[in-house]
Amino acid sequence: MTPLESLLQPIARVLNRNIRESTRASELCERLDGKLIAIRVRDTALSGYFEIDRNGLFLSTNHDGEPDVVITGSLVALALMAGEDSIRDGSLDLTGDAATAQAFQQLLEHARPDIEEELSAVIGDTAAHGLGEFARALGRWARETRSIMGDNIREYLQEESRDVPSRYEVEQFTRRVNQLRDDVERLAARVGRLGHPSR
Repeated sequence: MTPLESLLQPIARVLNRNIRESTRASELCERLDGKLIAIRVRDTALSGYFEIDRNGLFLSTNHDGEPDVVITGSLVALALMAGEDSIRDGSLDLTGDAATAQAFQQLLEHARPDIEEELSAVIGDTAAHGLGEFARALGRWARETRSIMGDNIREYLQEESRDVPSRYEVEQFTRRVNQLRDDVERLAARVGRLGHPSR
């Protein structure tokens, strides 16, 4: 067992405990029975695998099989995957079966531990609540930062460097291409009629 797998095993135990306690999570495990999900951290060599059967999931850092789904994203986006629709919002890259990925995200959402509750058993209710508030604030900051950075990059590429066309320019280009296509079709029809004057 690798050091990373040793770190992941307690997470797997908590997820599996929550799966057993949730009817919906158990149903999703049955639906995903036999599926292999690969999770890869963008721009790193870090990856993990979720092997799912009807009783729960098993986490590992190595697997020889071909994954049914590969989900790639930043550490922040992957950490938020269970709580948001990141697969649809574009913060995660997905290859493989989209329905399987969606069901996996739902499974994580239903099996997700209540961090405050888990911590309160170790450090007490007050400290756990404070850490929970900090984690929620950090998550909000990460989402807002991602959105602002995306807007800033898009604005720079469209307005400053002019490497990417604006939405207006794309719409104008599309309109002109459609107009040109229609003109060519009309011209082809006229040429056809000239070649066959009896029509």
